[in-house]
Amino acid sequence: MKVGNDGANDKRPNETRPGEVTGGESGESLPLPLPLAAREQRFDIRIARDGTWFHEGDPIRRIELVKLFATVLRRDEAGHFWLVTPVERGRIVVEDTPFVAVEMAASGHGDEQVLSFRTNLDEWVESGPDHPIRVVHNPENGEPTPYILIRNGLEARILRPVYYEMVDRADTRGHDGEAEVGVWSKKVFFALGRLPGG
Repeated sequence: MKVGNDGANDKRPNETRPGEVTGGESGESLPLPLPLAAREQRFDIRIARDGTWFHEGDPIRRIELVKLFATVLRRDEAGHFWLVTPVERGRIVVEDTPFVAVEMAASGHGDEQVLSFRTNLDEWVESGPDHPIRVVHNPENGEPTPYILIRNGLEARILRPVYYEMVDRADTRGHDGEAEVGVWSKKVFFALGRLPGG
């Protein structure tokens, strides 16, 4: 397979590094080291902001193939994305995040609540200490973009309708003299934003 683009890097705002939590505890899932013995290739693969995978400019239509690639997807400490096997590795372009959270399920209430998210590749994760939620606010218009850590430094961008479901389940609490809105999951409070005038 023809591989990649030397300009592959994380192009989204990075106010908080993946694995860090806004308003909660630090996540334990960190980027994995890349195998140095693997031969570096050049892969012409890109993951668009909507989660669509492209190879040589054409969308990869076989979901099974995309899921297979996702199992060998890694992110290094510099924020670059790689496909890594025991014998080869190559950088790929990720426009925002490699996954998109397309559905949410909730159980329980208050700090006993558990929020579960399904990615576009049908992987479910429960938000909590190991899968923190973070929100990045656009500095120009204040628009929030929420993310959840899936594994090993790989995040999913939470789609707007799913974010609104989170807001519907939000609580308010005081923090450092300010009021903030957020959601509980597995006894961790994840801040979504601050109240006006808070």
